[in-house]
Amino acid sequence: MKIFIQNQQDKVDVAEHISKIIEASVANTIKIFLQEENFEVSVLIVDNNLIKELNRKYRNINKETDVLSFPIFEFKNGQLQEDIVIVEDEIPLGDIVISIEKALQQAEEFGHSLEREVAYLTVHSVLHLLGFDHIEEDDRKVMRKYEEQILDSMGLTR
Repeated sequence: MKIFIQNQQDKVDVAEHISKIIEASVANTIKIFLQEENFEVSVLIVDNNLIKELNRKYRNINKETDVLSFPIFEFKNGQLQEDIVIVEDEIPLGDIVISIEKALQQAEEFGHSLEREVAYLTVHSVLHLLGFDHIEEDDRKVMRKYEEQILDSMGLTR
């Protein structure tokens, strides 16, 4: 499994342990649903200004958000919905964009660590890459169950 992390902001110090948390969050989420380990995910760490711009461009919502997911393949609740031909060693699942600035604000607001907030946002976003959503209440409950299960397994409880 390959996880590419790039920091494109300078407002919040992103120490190496934050990258390790992102890697563990991606890996632990993917392993629940996919047996293979030949997947890759790219994670871009940005500030509120850039995520607002991306949110406006790709979702037509002109405000900052905490995380965006850009899946490459169509999944539904962790199941691939299309046949894919593997031509590379790794299959790209998609891209994740995290506003570390927003994550820090939310960690302070919710009274927990930046590490827990980054792990939550990463798990949440990987679940989106895997076709989970939270628009309908039943879907939201399923997604929340997986989020808490994965965070608990990482020792990042509320």
